[in-house]
Amino acid sequence: MPTFCCKVLHAIDSITQEDVYLTRWKSGKRSLLIFSSLVTRHRKHSDKLMLDIINNALNIVKFSKNTSRLPFLLERILSLGFDVISNVLETGPGWRLVSPHFTTLLESAIFPALILNEKDMSEWEEDADEYIRKNLPSDIDEISGWREDLFTARKSAVNLLGVISMSKGPPMETSTNSLSAKRKKGQKNKRINQRRSMGELLVLPFLSKFPIPSNSNVSQKKVLNDYFGVLMAYGGLQEFLRDQESGFVTILIRTRILPLYTIAVSVPFLIASANWVLGELGSCLPEEMSADVYSQLLMALVMPDTRDTSCYPVRVSAAGAITTLLDNDYMPPDFLPLLQVIVSNIGNDENDSSILFQLLSSIMEVGEEKVSVHIPHIIPSLVGSVSKWLTTNLEPWPQVVECGIAALAVMGQTWEDSRPEVSDSESNDLQEKWAADQTAIGRAFAALLQQVWLTPLSTQDQQDQNYPTSCIEDLSTLLRSVILSIDSSHLIQELKVSELLSVWAEMIAEWNTWEESEDLSIFDVIKEIVNLDCSYRLKNFLVKEVPPPPAPPVPDRSIVEGIGTFVRDAIKQYPSAMYRACSCVHTLLHCPTYSIETEGVKQSLAIVFSRAAFSRFVEIRSTPNSLWKPLLLAISSCYLCYPEVVEGIIEKSEAGGIIIWASALCHVSSSSFEAAGLTTESEMKLIVLTLARLIEQFLKQGKPCRDSFHNYLTSLMEVSIQLKELQDEKGDEEEVEDDDDDAEDEDSDDDDSEDYDEDSEVEEYEETQEEFLERYAKAAVALEDDLVIEEGDVEDEELDMELGQLLDVDEQKVVLSLIDKYHHVLIQGQGLPSQVIASFLNAFPEYGLYFQQN
Repeated sequence: MPTFCCKVLHAIDSITQEDVYLTRWKSGKRSLLIFSSLVTRHRKHSDKLMLDIINNALNIVKFSKNTSRLPFLLERILSLGFDVISNVLETGPGWRLVSPHFTTLLESAIFPALILNEKDMSEWEEDADEYIRKNLPSDIDEISGWREDLFTARKSAVNLLGVISMSKGPPMETSTNSLSAKRKKGQKNKRINQRRSMGELLVLPFLSKFPIPSNSNVSQKKVLNDYFGVLMAYGGLQEFLRDQESGFVTILIRTRILPLYTIAVSVPFLIASANWVLGELGSCLPEEMSADVYSQLLMALVMPDTRDTSCYPVRVSAAGAITTLLDNDYMPPDFLPLLQVIVSNIGNDENDSSILFQLLSSIMEVGEEKVSVHIPHIIPSLVGSVSKWLTTNLEPWPQVVECGIAALAVMGQTWEDSRPEVSDSESNDLQEKWAADQTAIGRAFAALLQQVWLTPLSTQDQQDQNYPTSCIEDLSTLLRSVILSIDSSHLIQELKVSELLSVWAEMIAEWNTWEESEDLSIFDVIKEIVNLDCSYRLKNFLVKEVPPPPAPPVPDRSIVEGIGTFVRDAIKQYPSAMYRACSCVHTLLHCPTYSIETEGVKQSLAIVFSRAAFSRFVEIRSTPNSLWKPLLLAISSCYLCYPEVVEGIIEKSEAGGIIIWASALCHVSSSSFEAAGLTTESEMKLIVLTLARLIEQFLKQGKPCRDSFHNYLTSLMEVSIQLKELQDEKGDEEEVEDDDDDAEDEDSDDDDSEDYDEDSEVEEYEETQEEFLERYAKAAVALEDDLVIEEGDVEDEELDMELGQLLDVDEQKVVLSLIDKYHHVLIQGQGLPSQVIASFLNAFPEYGLYFQQN
């Protein structure tokens, strides 16, 4: 290893700026990568070579004064030289070797890499996005000696400066003759042996030597170029400044940054950097400074281009800095001026509008109720701007269209979250106004969706119709807003809701780009569509109408068939949304009103869903996990609709499949199931009805009463007990709530209700350290054995199922009817635990007669 490293060091040492051999440059680049890896991962090999590594890296970074003339590969080598020094500084021996060179390094290598050069100015005019990527980076947040993703000399130099500023200098000695020594006996001098950071001792004093540009020196090119480097340096000091007192940062911003905005028109490149610095320092801005900073950024956000210079980077950096301020809990006293600025400037330029749409999304996410009141007034204008940029081609859409649709989706969700609660006459008026505004928003969104989905189809042949797939997540959110705005049948026709839903259903039926957090709004739309059909009977929902001649006589998929295809594929391919997909199974099977003519549609859905759910369950059944419950319950809904059909599908998929499914269903129902047991009334009701139907089917078919059969009956009784207890608790809670409402004006009663709430809360189980270690040990073993199964989102486990017409079924009557009809077979004194029987009779005394006869 030492011999190899010496050869590598020689390769690096041979690099010169004038070298014409590309191979030597590439060798030098790889050599620096090797040393970076040695320092960060193999210290035992690098410590003895640390001095040589540092000397070679210092020789490399001296090229920084010529950064503007360096080709890309040599600039990459320069960047790696800075990175290697940063790596070395994170080690004890390395710091001792590098610290004597701090001053030279700062003056001769780091700062020359930061100052403005001719290459920067040409990129500003010719490729503004590249300029922003290099000089106003959003990925510099973490200052560390272990960064491996910087790539440009300037970013690496900024990172190295941040590492140096955070390092500590030597202990400070305090003279015993000083006044501070004359204190009361026993009082310690806290500054003795205190270590100050190099940011305080070296970096800030060095940067303070450069005068801030003003009207008197704005014509001096060197002053402007140097101060550009000062601003870049401040951006890299965020970690250091975060540790300083708030007054320190306040003085720095007031004296070294904000004065630049008085000459903003003359120095746009400095203003862009100042915006970026304020954004980087957003997390350590004192509260009293935020308002001043915000006002300057707001002006920079709309800084116009001059005759010779584009100010696009200024506007981009201002938008990013405002977003950072908002993310750090700064709330303007009034959002209206900001919204007016954004809306009035969207539509002027495509690139600017993309940035403003992104800023608008951030404002909606943090402003919530403070901005929701303005949403109905600005949406029509924004929809018009997006419509202007929509192309006749299906895709790809311009970035401004995607950003605009994303912003509209966030606004629609923010508006929905602002729905007032109806509690008195005043809020009723608010509710009516909110509903009227919701209708207006729905009209605007519907017009946009028609342009996006229906207009392109009108220009295509029937056989060649293709559907746009861009922005499916955000467009689904807009569609949901349209559905929620419907309050009459004529509005469905006016907004062409059925036509929009038909296209949307075809789109999601062909969807195969599953993402971790995408597509979730699609599941929300599915439930709203079903609710809308229950209220107004949507055209083409269950059966697609046959178009009149001369169109082909074969109809396309109906809306529900397209949705069914999407849900089927989600069950097969999308573990993280398994709960949502299976929840849609219950909604689609039980909520719509099927007629005799459309019964075939319901049966086809049950077949598709049961086949997909059971095949997926077979794949994961080896290890009980949280995906068991949604899959088994989805099969249960299908089985309740068509027992014989579903049993045939399951048996065809797997020999003895009906027994496998029924046994797993009982296992999920038991208290011993650790992954995700029954938690809601709808889950328990569904299992009670399913087990009752399953037992009855077995008895009708004359199947023998084996142990598994008695397990089904035992599970039926246990879940019936759980359901009865849950219903009784729910009734008691409702009575308590009624009592609390009657006594809400009495302080004593309020206190009592609060005490009740506290006492009645179920104590959350806290996992012990031993249980935690055991669980993770099992997970590690499973990972090594490739047995890990991707599970669903934990939050989705709390979703309640929509059982529709099943809610009207009295499960107690179903169980009573089953026992009354087959008690001579069911209750034979064998296989049923006596404790279960006792608990069952305690919950349902009316069944006692049948057990006494036994």
